Amino acid sequence: MEIKVLGTGCSSCKALYETAKQAISELGCEATLVKEEDLLKIMEYNILGLPALVIDEKVVSAGKKLSLAEVKELITK
Repeated sequence: MEIKVLGTGCSSCKALYETAKQAISELGCEATLVKEEDLLKIMEYNILGLPALVIDEKVVSAGKKLSLAEVKELITK
């Protein structure tokens, strides 16, 4: 499983990255966490709001900070 946090480095983006890292750790799942800050690559996902969470190349959340519980739920879907 590959999980990407898309964001330009703002506080919300950093918070989502840390939340995703914690969720992966607590779930004990095999996942690669990537932080994508390249604006051209972010634009390829055709999203309007940051931060965004992408799981296996599918955008599952965009434009809002997610709680730990919400991230865990998205990962285990």
